[in-house]
Amino acid sequence: MKRREFIEKTAASSALIGLGVSLSSFSTADTKQLTVLHTNDVHSYIDPFPADHPRNANMGGVERRAALIESIRAENPNVLLLDAGDIFQGTPYFNYYGGELEFKLMSMMKYDAATIGNHDFDNGINGLYTQMPHAKFEFISANYDFKNTVMDGLVKPYKIFNKNGIKVGVFGLGIELQGLVDKKMYGETVYSDPVAVTQDMVRILKKENNCDLVICLSHIGYNYRNEPNKISDMKLAAITKDIDLIIGGHTHTFLDKPSIVKNLDGKDVVVNQVGCYGINLGRIDFYFDANKNKVNEGRSIVV
Repeated sequence: MKRREFIEKTAASSALIGLGVSLSSFSTADTKQLTVLHTNDVHSYIDPFPADHPRNANMGGVERRAALIESIRAENPNVLLLDAGDIFQGTPYFNYYGGELEFKLMSMMKYDAATIGNHDFDNGINGLYTQMPHAKFEFISANYDFKNTVMDGLVKPYKIFNKNGIKVGVFGLGIELQGLVDKKMYGETVYSDPVAVTQDMVRILKKENNCDLVICLSHIGYNYRNEPNKISDMKLAAITKDIDLIIGGHTHTFLDKPSIVKNLDGKDVVVNQVGCYGINLGRIDFYFDANKNKVNEGRSIVV
């Protein structure tokens, strides 16, 4: 959708999510657009599903995803491309190449950042370390401490991007590994509580660095209805503040459009996840006026 059409449509439609901002402040002359594209739980699915697959026939595939990403970049050059973890494990490509192909292809697609999922330890922390030179993008995880491992210095807690004058802070979160991953696979990696870490991250990004947009790149799971005390993206959004967008993974949750959660301040947090296996590409467009007020629209695109 063209920017003018989008802005005109929002005046009469509730499909656009307003963050307490008057839509009259948005004009085509002073509006800046940021497009956030994202994947999660691709699990080494390089090729599209075969034509005779019972559920996902002819869907997915890196080649089509790359073409889609390039077409969106041609439409709007201000793009952030992110992945929410579990890049590894699921096809013979991983068994044979150990993750090298996945990282090389993501680098060719010009991913900006990824967080680390539990299956990214499936060849052990040394296996992950071996593949890191093939990744020409940032790895971000604020609640995994790798200081006593070979991964020390290779993973940042957050990264700040500047896109056409829009300052975007992205921090990563990973799921608790104990009980989920064999200890020998992640070694001396230390897990910290994601809620406490989030509070530190939003302070650093929003208060200290004055980011216009704060994104949590999460591999903790969308929601756990049968485990109400377990932290999830939906729960994290509700009990914290100053996060604008949570891009999630781990639970393979297919959302046609993002969920909206009220945070501690009563402000909207956008929460999204696009299933698994590279079947879908998430797209969320943010529009900023001259005062950095913002509105957004998000959807899932079938690859």
